Amino acid sequence: MRTPDWQSKDGAVQLHCCDCMELLEGMGKGAVDAVVTDPPYGIGEAAGKNKSRGRLAVAKDYGCAQWDDQPVNDERRIIVLGMAKWCIWFGGNYYPMPPSSCWLVWDKENGASDFADCELAWTNLKKAVRMIRFRWNGMLRANKEPRGDHPTQKPVGVMQWAIKQLPDDARTICDPFMGSGTTGVAAVQLGRRFIGCEIDPKYFQIAVDRIQTEIERMENDMFGPMAEAADPVQEELI
Repeated sequence: MRTPDWQSKDGAVQLHCCDCMELLEGMGKGAVDAVVTDPPYGIGEAAGKNKSRGRLAVAKDYGCAQWDDQPVNDERRIIVLGMAKWCIWFGGNYYPMPPSSCWLVWDKENGASDFADCELAWTNLKKAVRMIRFRWNGMLRANKEPRGDHPTQKPVGVMQWAIKQLPDDARTICDPFMGSGTTGVAAVQLGRRFIGCEIDPKYFQIAVDRIQTEIERMENDMFGPMAEAADPVQEELI
């Protein structure tokens, strides 16, 4: 498999800055347990739309790019769908996906706007439709979660919820269209291994910074003063 451009010290997180085909063609089917991804939908969200949407506050101008001008082509879609046993694909309603009993529905509670009221993720999970309500409307965001790294950024809370829909044995998660790394942050928080790929160097570096920060935060929580104080108590109980 391709050598990661960045990886965690234990190798549990591996990030690649390249076209996803360069990574996927060297991985082979079954290299990961699940794909959880939010690829371009082909709706032009990278083309400067966001700066005109500031109603509650001044919207961030991400500039104008072309990566969302077209959806992922069929060749890539078929390869991604075939690389793991399980798949969660946000924006699946923009693609010719196989029939599914389980779509994931995210109600963004975003009020009156030109954004969709909900976003849909196609899955091949053998369960019923599931829904989460998680506000994501300008500066009004559930859990006051930070936003602004990417024009189509998903909340970590939503991606955590999506990953939790997978079977317990889905331990290694891959996101071939990583963007600013939200899926990776969620995977790290849930103790899953993660392989991510992003073609844009700017967003790749944002993903590296976010995931590295989360790994360090969790390590500090684990080995901080409270964890050190707990050791003698555990020794007394043994």
